Amino acid sequence: MLDELIRLLCEKSFKYSPEPAFKLVSGRMSHYYVNCKPTVLSPRGMYLAGHLMFDAIADLAPEGVGGLTFGADPLAMATAFASELKGRPIAAFSIRKEKKDHGIARWIEGDLPAGSRVVVIDDVATTGGSTIKAIERAREEGLTVQRAVVLVDRQEGGLDNIRQHVPDASALVTREMLMERFTYLS
Repeated sequence: MLDELIRLLCEKSFKYSPEPAFKLVSGRMSHYYVNCKPTVLSPRGMYLAGHLMFDAIADLAPEGVGGLTFGADPLAMATAFASELKGRPIAAFSIRKEKKDHGIARWIEGDLPAGSRVVVIDDVATTGGSTIKAIERAREEGLTVQRAVVLVDRQEGGLDNIRQHVPDASALVTREMLMERFTYLS
């Protein structure tokens, strides 16, 4: 499954340029561009990512899986769906970028009471900023963050930064894995 997901990521989500051609959120220019959404929103990519993410967190038996909208949303839903198929249901949740200012003012959408054990996920980690923000907001809402998992680690320090907030942090795919496959496909 992982090899097929890497192939799909290379086909749909990963771009490389010998010269820095891609502007990152930080404003810095990069040789690499990773947009996981075309992969994880495709039927096969959603299936693969959901099952692989479930396998990466199942040992914890968490009650919830989610992260900052919109990067984590398709992954959380795919993981929740895969968990039900495997008879070990894990609820999906989504963390808002802006706190809801009406009704019950919360950061999180989903059916998880305070104290629930969760895994925070994200599609891509560069500096880890959005994953860290999700971890902080989950904790503000009383959730217990057990682990953080990203789909793609750009290997630019993001996982190290995330580990300062959740020591148990990992990635399913690395930039190195994508480059190896990308070079092979080229």
